[in-house]
Amino acid sequence: MIHLTYQLQVKGSMPDARLIVYIQDYSKDMAIQKRPLILLCPGGGYGRTSDRESEPMALKFLAMGYHVALLRYSCAPARFPTSLAELASAMVLLRDHAEEWHIDAEKIVVQGCSAGGHLAACLGMFWDEDFLAEELGLEGPDHEILKPYGMMLCYPVITSGEFAHRGSFENLLGEAVEESEKARKEQLLAKLSLEDQVSEKTPKTFIWHTFTDQSVPVENSLLLAGALRKAGVSTELHIYPRGKHGLALANRLTETRDGRALQEECTTWIGLAETWLKNLFEDNLADSQQIETVW
Repeated sequence: MIHLTYQLQVKGSMPDARLIVYIQDYSKDMAIQKRPLILLCPGGGYGRTSDRESEPMALKFLAMGYHVALLRYSCAPARFPTSLAELASAMVLLRDHAEEWHIDAEKIVVQGCSAGGHLAACLGMFWDEDFLAEELGLEGPDHEILKPYGMMLCYPVITSGEFAHRGSFENLLGEAVEESEKARKEQLLAKLSLEDQVSEKTPKTFIWHTFTDQSVPVENSLLLAGALRKAGVSTELHIYPRGKHGLALANRLTETRDGRALQEECTTWIGLAETWLKNLFEDNLADSQQIETVW
């Protein structure tokens, strides 16, 4: 396995911002030549990146046969769009190394929990916008290098409206003091309410949440799913009846020291995600074969 850490520094980055890659070994004796990659964004309210939603998740996806990259993005006092620029920079780095690492560059899926889900979804919404390309010095059609093939969102922060997780947005945008700052913050809050940013360009999406989430209300996922449906974006949504926020794998591997984050029925989400990924990539293969047949 190739296990490397890259320091990711863009404008405004914190010193510890980094990308950790887990690349499974290539062998000429194996049928698998290239593997899709899952790019992980842990949660933590944009104030930290959670250990529970990091390497345990990476190991699960590695066991499924995927390459994995884990983004430890900049959090407060770093402000928007620093963490998003870091995620976009990670996409560029992975695609630049795709041949060397035997990554199927067209099949990179972003995954995020809680505020990390907001970050992952931001890339899904804004990959084609000029402001993000400008942060990385990209021009014209180079926008495509930033596009994820799919999004997996676990109890994501989505809306800045009635059902917002206010702490995440305060960490992401900071406190506005001057009137001009307040006006700018209101503009950004509107832009970062992601249920209003969905378009036909948004990648296919897998979402799960719990009905009793006490920190990030389930309406975050419901609002996003409704917007995706309206835009015609293929979406799989699972709502579990019970479970606190931040469950991660929901089993003893990611249990907290005080015994929270155990919810047996929610452990099924990772299997559902595995099936969704399989179908996602097989649909891509079927579409490619259909195109080849037509020509």
